[in-house]
Amino acid sequence: MQVCVLGAGIVGLATAYELHQRGMQVTVIDQAQPGAGASGGNGAQLSYSYVQPLANAGLWHQLPELLLSPRSPLKMRPQWDVHQWRWGLEFLRACNRRTSERSTQHLLTLAALSRQGFEAMLQAEQLDCNFSNTGKLVLYSTPAGLAAAQQQMELQRAWGSEQEAVSPQRCVEIEPALQHYHRSIAGAIYTPSECAADCLAVCQGLQRLLAARGVRFVLGTRVEGFVHHARRIAAVQTSAGAIEAQQFVLALGSASHQAAKTLGFRLPIYPLKGYSITLDTTEAPGAAPRVNVTDAARKVVFARIGRRLRVAGMAELVGHNDHIPPARIQSLCESTSALFPGCSDFRELRPWTGMRPATPTGVPLVGRHPHAPENLLLNTGHGALGFTLAFGTAAQVAALVAPAA
Repeated sequence: MQVCVLGAGIVGLATAYELHQRGMQVTVIDQAQPGAGASGGNGAQLSYSYVQPLANAGLWHQLPELLLSPRSPLKMRPQWDVHQWRWGLEFLRACNRRTSERSTQHLLTLAALSRQGFEAMLQAEQLDCNFSNTGKLVLYSTPAGLAAAQQQMELQRAWGSEQEAVSPQRCVEIEPALQHYHRSIAGAIYTPSECAADCLAVCQGLQRLLAARGVRFVLGTRVEGFVHHARRIAAVQTSAGAIEAQQFVLALGSASHQAAKTLGFRLPIYPLKGYSITLDTTEAPGAAPRVNVTDAARKVVFARIGRRLRVAGMAELVGHNDHIPPARIQSLCESTSALFPGCSDFRELRPWTGMRPATPTGVPLVGRHPHAPENLLLNTGHGALGFTLAFGTAAQVAALVAPAA
């Protein structure tokens, strides 16, 4: 069985790995290098137990401040783009308790499958990616925010998540680097099983080992269209010529919408632009965190990857725009200084931006689509959980392809 995977981000590479493990002949196509898109500078957290989608009922009362405040982590720039407006309306329709609970349950199940696949791969391949399993603290600045988080925690506990609400003092015991900030914390949700890793290193490691095992990589190559007959794709047309296969997997992240459009069907995927900085940590004990930390009020995540600290956040609906405004990077620096004032000298920021491919509900699109060609499978729309969910959705796609071998 010859399978062509479109996309060399963490989702596409995990898919290529799972397909190769099942004996498929795999070709991977991408216009850039592995992990160069939304994967490379992501938040680095593997949030297997904390998957609440952005679309939830509690967002309604936050919307005015989120949309109007100049310091808001959420930003929307309306455009003459029907797709943006349609996605926005679908997102708002998903902001209700029933949809959020259903999405949370789906994501938790998928995350558990993904954890199993990712950790099995790490054990088998011994990739050097600064993997750690030090747990995660999600900080809340108000009692009301903490109370809402406790409700979500109870919901997730019913589906197997092991979490606990902790006091500010307990936060410092778990992560001593928070000692300067604990008076600003009303409480936190602690998940001891959460992990982190360098996603770019995982992408590059997967590419190296797969290439050595015969997987074909066609990089620096644009997908320009498809050669299809009746209900099947015969080949993908690229800037390097036509590439044939028997099955195709669409894992192009936020570019998946445009690829689907050329095939005559619509995918509800829109880019949520995010930013990150990567800091060298100081040697001072207790200055930089070792536990994953999320500041819920600022919508900023902190993850330790070796001797570096990854700081990531924001969600902007501004289309495909890779400009990095200095104000956004300054905001990440200020958040870091507020929580961990001695963690770094801040001389090297390594600013980054990426387009997270988001669906309105937060649930990725996996498998066949009723209006797509018969031999096309989807693996896209993971939003901010691409690294977390990649090996779970890859296993699902591989299981759909393997019976046809």
